[in-house]
Amino acid sequence: MTGDFDVIRPEVYLALYAILALLVGVFTIKDRATPILLWLTAAVMALMAWWIGTRSGTDVAFAGLFVDDGFSRFAKILILAAGAVTLLLSGDYLTRSGTLRFEYPILVALSVLGMMVMVSASDLIVLYMGLELQALAAYVLTSIRRDSVRSTEAGLKFFVLGALSSGLLLYGASLTYGYAGTTSFAGVVQATQDGASLGLIFGLVFVVAGLAFKISAAPFHMWTPDVYEGAPTPVTTFLATASKVAAIGLLARVVHDAFGLVAGDWQQIVAFLSLVSMFVGSIAAIGQTNIKRLMAYSSISHMGFALMGLASATAFGVQAMLIYMAIYVAMNLGTFAFILSMERNGQPVTDIRSLNMYSRREPLRAFALLLLMFSMAGVPPLLGFFAKLEVLRAAVGGGIVWLAIAGMVASAISAFFYLRLVYFMYFGEEKDVLDSRMGGVQWTVLMVSAAAMLLGVINLFGMEPLAAAAAATLVN
Repeated sequence: MTGDFDVIRPEVYLALYAILALLVGVFTIKDRATPILLWLTAAVMALMAWWIGTRSGTDVAFAGLFVDDGFSRFAKILILAAGAVTLLLSGDYLTRSGTLRFEYPILVALSVLGMMVMVSASDLIVLYMGLELQALAAYVLTSIRRDSVRSTEAGLKFFVLGALSSGLLLYGASLTYGYAGTTSFAGVVQATQDGASLGLIFGLVFVVAGLAFKISAAPFHMWTPDVYEGAPTPVTTFLATASKVAAIGLLARVVHDAFGLVAGDWQQIVAFLSLVSMFVGSIAAIGQTNIKRLMAYSSISHMGFALMGLASATAFGVQAMLIYMAIYVAMNLGTFAFILSMERNGQPVTDIRSLNMYSRREPLRAFALLLLMFSMAGVPPLLGFFAKLEVLRAAVGGGIVWLAIAGMVASAISAFFYLRLVYFMYFGEEKDVLDSRMGGVQWTVLMVSAAAMLLGVINLFGMEPLAAAAAATLVN
C-alpha cells in the first residue's frame, strides 16, 4: 500500500490541497482573498509539474489500475502548465467582470486532478472516474457566470451532450468488459492476442466515440462552438488547452495499451476522425465573425492534425502527437491572452472586425498576434509549421499517405481565416477602437508565446527527445 501511495502521491496532494482550499474558503475568506488563492493554486500546479518532471521509470499502483510512466508524466506536465497559466490569465479578467469567485481556482484544480487520473488510467473503471471528475468540474466552470444567459446555456448544453458521450463511453466499456472478461487494459490486450471479436470491435468503436466528444473531434464537435462562445473566456482558455491534452492522451493510452494488438481496426476509426475534423474545422471557421467561435473551429481542426499522428499507430506517431499538443497549447495560451484583453469601454469584445487597423495603435501586440496566427496556419519557419510537419511525417511513415495529403489541403484552407485576422489588423477599415488596456500577465504570456514561435525553431526547445522517450513507454 505504501508503494501504491508513492505512485499516486501527486494526485493525492492536489486533491488534499483542493479540499483544504475549499474548507478555508467556505468557513473564512470566501471571495475576499480569491486573487491570492488564484496565484497560490497556480504556484501549486507549477511546483507539481516540476516535481513530476523529476520522476522517472514506470510504476503501477493498485494491481495495475493506475500507471505512472513517461507518457503520463509528459501529458501531466502539459496539463498542469496549461492550468497554471490559465489561472494567472484569469485574475484580471474575472475581477473586472465581477465574476471572480473563490470556487473558481478550486474547480480548476479538481478538473486538473481528473485529467491527471485520465492520462494514468490503466483500467476502464479508473478511466471513467477520471473523466467524470474532470467533466463535472468543467460543467460548473462553464456556467459559473450565473447572471449570464449565454454562460448558463453553454453549461447546460455541455452537460447534456457530455452525458450523451458518457453513455456512449460506458456502453463501449460494458461491451469490452463483456467480451474481454475484464476491465483492465492488460486483460483486454490478452483477449485480443488472436484478433478482436466483433463484440470487442463494437466496444472499441463506442469507447473511441465517447472520447472523440471530449477531444471535440468531428463529427462529435457539436458542443464546441456554443460552449467556447458562452463560457467565460478564461474557462474557454482552459477547455481549449488542458482538457484537449488530457482527452487525446487518454485516447492514445486506450488504443495502444488496451487495443495495441489490433491497431488495424482502430487505425481506420482514428484516421476517419482526423480527416473529418481537419476539414470541418477549417471550412466552418471561414464564416465565423466571433473570435471565440473561430477558435473553437480552429481547435477542431488542430485536433484533426494531432489525431493524424495517433492514426499512424507507431511510436513516432505518438511522439509527433505529443510535440503537436505541446506547441498547440503554447499557441492557444498566447492567443487567448490577447482575446482576454479585447475590450471596448470596459466591456468584452469578440467581433473580429474590432481588430481593424489594430496595428496602428498597438504595433507590438499586433505583431505578436500575427506570429501566433502564422504559426497556427503552419507558415514556415514558425513553430507551428514544425508541429504539422511532424504529424505529416508520422502519417507517411505509418502508410497513410492519403491522410497526409488531405492534411496539407486542410492546412491551406485553414490559412484563410488565420490570415483574415492579420488582414483586419493591418489593412482593415478603422472604426470603433479597442481599449489599449492589457494586464501585465496577459501581456507577458502573449509576448512569451509569440517569441517561442520564433525561437523554438532552433531545436523545438528540446521537446523531441522528451516526446520520443514518452512515446516509447506507451508503444512497446
